[in-house]
Amino acid sequence: MSRERRRTRASVALPVVPETPEVPVPPAAPAPRRKKVVAEAPPPYLLDFFPPETEAGTRLVRFFDRLREGRLSTTRCAKDDLLHWPPRTACPRCHTEELEWVDLPDRGRLYAFSAVLAGAPQGMERDVPFAVGLVDLDGAPLRLFGRVDGRPWNELEIGATVRVESYEVPDGRVFYRFRAIG
Repeated sequence: MSRERRRTRASVALPVVPETPEVPVPPAAPAPRRKKVVAEAPPPYLLDFFPPETEAGTRLVRFFDRLREGRLSTTRCAKDDLLHWPPRTACPRCHTEELEWVDLPDRGRLYAFSAVLAGAPQGMERDVPFAVGLVDLDGAPLRLFGRVDGRPWNELEIGATVRVESYEVPDGRVFYRFRAIG
């Protein structure tokens, strides 16, 4: 069947198109000279690791106020006795907004850690390499994530004792980190 199609197609006469005479094309005007613009590379996208801390930016402003005082705290639901991390504006279990602020222990043990070797969040670009880790707080049923300072990342050990500390971010905000001690 395919041979028949080929034969049929080959036997169709194509119309003859007369040749068109060549028409001279006038020379193009030279393009106007333009200044060579060298664009600066846009700054790399940086993740803002630090949340807003003002009354207008968050209903958790008390968390940051307490950090400025050197206290790591969170919320607890008095109705369910549920301790929250991160701090909440409403209990995820009973949905009440009547939560109390409680201070957390300032020491813990390093559960796991990793090194940040590239791609650091905003405000930490010059600190690479550094460690981040999970910390089990002493006397609290919480495991927190944060930066670990005090030792180079390749000298940290699982189970190392760490202390929670607050620190000021270059733009004036405050956050917490862990410092390896002992």
